[in-house]
Amino acid sequence: MGDKSNAHPGAAGRATAADHPASVRNVVLVGHSGSGKTTLVEALALTAGAVNRAGRVEDGGTVSDYDEIEHRQQRSVQLSLVPVDWDGYKINILDTPGYADFVGELRAGLRAADAALFVVSASDGVDGSTRMVWEECAAVGMPRAIVVTHLESARADFEEMTRICAEAFGGDDPDAVLPLYLPLHGAEAPDGHAPVTGLIGLLTQRLFDYSSGERKEAEPGPDQQPLIDEARNRLIEGIIAESEDETLMDRYLGGEEIDLKTLVQDLERAVARGRFFPVLAAAPAAEGARQGLGTVELLELVTGGFPTPLERPAPTVTTPDGAAREVKACDPDGPLVAEVVKTASDPYVGRVSLVRVFSGTLRPDATVHVSGHGLTDRGHEDHDVDERIGALSAPFGKQQRALTHCIAGDLACVAKLNRAETGDTLSAKDDPLLMEPWRMPDPLLPLAIEAHSKADEDKLSQGLGRLVAEDPTMRLEQNPNTHQVVLWCLGEAHADVALERLRNRYGVQVDVVPHKVSLRETFAGSSAGRGRHVKQSGGHGQFAICEIEVEPLPGGSGIEFVDKVVGGAVPRQFIPSVEKGVRAQAAKGVAAGYPLIDVRVTLTDGKAHSVDSSDAAFQTAGALALREAARDTKIHLLEPVAEVSVLVGDDYVGAVMSDLSGRRGRVVGTEQAGGGRTLVRAEVPEIEIGRYAVDLRSISHGTARFDRRYARHEPMPQQIADRLREQVPGT
Repeated sequence: MGDKSNAHPGAAGRATAADHPASVRNVVLVGHSGSGKTTLVEALALTAGAVNRAGRVEDGGTVSDYDEIEHRQQRSVQLSLVPVDWDGYKINILDTPGYADFVGELRAGLRAADAALFVVSASDGVDGSTRMVWEECAAVGMPRAIVVTHLESARADFEEMTRICAEAFGGDDPDAVLPLYLPLHGAEAPDGHAPVTGLIGLLTQRLFDYSSGERKEAEPGPDQQPLIDEARNRLIEGIIAESEDETLMDRYLGGEEIDLKTLVQDLERAVARGRFFPVLAAAPAAEGARQGLGTVELLELVTGGFPTPLERPAPTVTTPDGAAREVKACDPDGPLVAEVVKTASDPYVGRVSLVRVFSGTLRPDATVHVSGHGLTDRGHEDHDVDERIGALSAPFGKQQRALTHCIAGDLACVAKLNRAETGDTLSAKDDPLLMEPWRMPDPLLPLAIEAHSKADEDKLSQGLGRLVAEDPTMRLEQNPNTHQVVLWCLGEAHADVALERLRNRYGVQVDVVPHKVSLRETFAGSSAGRGRHVKQSGGHGQFAICEIEVEPLPGGSGIEFVDKVVGGAVPRQFIPSVEKGVRAQAAKGVAAGYPLIDVRVTLTDGKAHSVDSSDAAFQTAGALALREAARDTKIHLLEPVAEVSVLVGDDYVGAVMSDLSGRRGRVVGTEQAGGGRTLVRAEVPEIEIGRYAVDLRSISHGTARFDRRYARHEPMPQQIADRLREQVPGT
């Protein structure tokens, strides 16, 4: 950082195992789809010497690793790691998907990194989802910087983009978001657009020219000095405002020239502590060039301004039974505490886990303890097992390079952890530990599936198990009421990827079917029924008669059975049989085939035969009595109602409330949530919000989020109930 002279890329290259946490930097790239994150990763890898433009690795390999990176990352749906060496540091670059459906991969990247680079397009600006991620980072104090891309666009305006970033990310202090460099424009093209060919360092007042494909340093021209002075003064004031030296501002305003070394040190401290957010510019290298514009400056920022893993607070750690445990922050000699931040299946080596080590040192072939939090509601088991890990490696495209060890603060891929899933903790087998879990978004889009054939049905369970092991944002449900297998996803793209992985990776073909909501039935009024089951066919016959009264109960009461038989009309041993028959029929439904709830069934009378009465006969009579009672009164169809909470920007509150009303929802309240957002609370029938995760994203332009929970069942409007009954055979 601080506008160093040209670093020599030949000293850089493909990363190896780090030997001390201070030499590691973990940085995650964040930005919306199309902002240029993956292109930036490739440009940084090229500048660091990890690849060359011909697509061959610097150590003489003949495989096009550059193409492999591009092929893998352009899928844009998963977290990718590219480790490079620069100026004696190992930099783990984590590239995250830009699609909202894969926010789980983004959260994994944030968990594994110690700082974030927010990539924004000069032609597209800052979208709402990027602002929300910025707020997440701010809540935990993660250091951040901003990279402006697509400067080659005719609409690109670096100065205007910087202003937009300061407005979007600066909050109450826009002077905390300022550029470290100004773009240098070349000759104007016939279309009037002047391409960016270099950068002007504001602190050192030096010019860095990339027009030749190599970074060259020079003096700025006299015509550029006024522009430099204005931006430089503002930058220095912004840096000094965050300085620990309270006299620095007075000295500067008094006309004292502040030493460059002091400014750089204060800048690096402010960035590392998440109090100052520099803006930089970057562009990929031209054909045949070795360095992309701004990539050297970015690598210097990462190594000089971003914190080391030593500066990250120790994670909250407990024993598996919940007892608190003190762990020193990032100690390679401490107890092993590592976390699986991503799980993938490789067709050749099996399951591969991307692991961040927070304490201790991970070594190949060691036996570790795997502890999990047990997201049973999402189809994940609660792990508490020992496993022998396989080889450690560093990824590069589709290839893996063997590592001898992975110290605290570093990341590595671990093979053959067959039981470990994303979010699990790895620790020493004789000292099992468990890290505090990271927050996962709730999947709220249901995808009901069925095996396409008998062969697929045999493989479906195993395929689904592997799928949810890789992706904890996905929830697997086997609904006992609708008898459907449901994958709960974050959005349509998430669902499409799940189906693609089932088909291509696990060889399971499935059909998507309409998702069913668990409806119920209840009596609208009181009724009575008589069940008569009398058959004589030689030998022992069947004889059972019972009379019941049925009355509705308040919601949530279930089925209540009352015995009011007098005089032994129904022998005592057969009363439980009547109840069993009534409950069995209630579970099957009495009108449209949905379970009956919230009624009291009272057994009032009946008859028995000394020889032909039996348990089975009275069960049948009880069921017949309930069906007869249902024929003599109106049956309400009940639908589940969810309590829905929507957090949305104030600009979209009206549209959200109008949409909820169109879904037969009742808005029960709103409240200000701060940051220009409102929390809208409503009660909405679940049948109306099956695709709400998709529709809300469209209504709010991706800036809103919601959660839901079951509230109760209540009567469905008659016209909708009639339409559903028409779809049930025999009703």
